[in-house]
Amino acid sequence: MSMGVDSIAAMIDNTKNSAAAGSAATLKTSANGLSSESTEEELMTVCKDFASYFVEEVLKEVKENMTLNDDEDEDSSIGTLKDFHMDSAIEMIADEIVDQSGSSFTQQLFEQMKRNYGIADDVTA
Repeated sequence: MSMGVDSIAAMIDNTKNSAAAGSAATLKTSANGLSSESTEEELMTVCKDFASYFVEEVLKEVKENMTLNDDEDEDSSIGTLKDFHMDSAIEMIADEIVDQSGSSFTQQLFEQMKRNYGIADDVTA
């Protein structure tokens, strides 16, 4: 059984699309799992995940707008492979941005969701 480059590119494209949909679905499931019974740690994790996802989507959009005409001479299978790896890099960069400088946004989101869900402050004795 032989696979052509176009078949591999199609598989990569499907994997990329499935991963993006899975990321959004996982985030939605995490957010739907929150309740007044949730801990502050669980809430903060969901807030950081959302902030990372948000930054990731913004970076992807910026990348698309900056490279709109750069790929005209490129083979589609090479472009798909490059996009797959670029998306992985963007995901890591988004996580770093949120970890290093996104604390204000994440904290505001955390405080608002904490009020909305009625989650009490964790008290340790």
